[in-house]
Amino acid sequence: MREDEYWTAVRTLRLAVADLLDTLSPAEWETPSLCEGWRVREVAGHLSLVPTITTWELIAAGPRAGFNPNRINTVLATRYGSRGPAQIVASIRDHAADRRTAKALDTRNSLFDIIVHSQDIARPLNREFPVPAEFSRAGLERVWAMGWPFHARRRLAGVTLTATDTDWTVGTGPEVAGPALALLLLSTGRLAPALDALHGSGLSVLA
Repeated sequence: MREDEYWTAVRTLRLAVADLLDTLSPAEWETPSLCEGWRVREVAGHLSLVPTITTWELIAAGPRAGFNPNRINTVLATRYGSRGPAQIVASIRDHAADRRTAKALDTRNSLFDIIVHSQDIARPLNREFPVPAEFSRAGLERVWAMGWPFHARRRLAGVTLTATDTDWTVGTGPEVAGPALALLLLSTGRLAPALDALHGSGLSVLA
């Protein structure tokens, strides 16, 4: 995916998430998401901060989080998610086209981040949030290439992952096949919501 295509995909999905959030009731904002320990509110807060967060903000959150990267992420998501829904949605919209993040982070994560978190929000609410297969494929390529925090290559060793809606396959061993979006959820540690859309003899290996 070329750079302009990549950022067009990011902008498209950020705006679509903002549209989804605009339809939620107060109770739905408090619903637990697929992201462990985060409500829909915290996921939305995280998405609102990604294009504007500074490295200094990350460092400043360190002591409160014991300098643990995952806890820093939660501290910041909680802070940004504590704002009113309208403010959170407006921030996502206003910065949908931004191509930056903190220097300590990586803009190559922006696409899979918005894809996965869109599902973290939508699925517990029984909402549909379609993602084009080519977007999910680009997200898969990034997640598979990186190590921390998902370690997908290590966790899913021993199976072949095959997307059925786009040209993407990796690994060796019994096959786990399905839509690229389901494989992306699997690769980022969301096994349960991915399983319904996956098939193949490799599922027994995952179990």
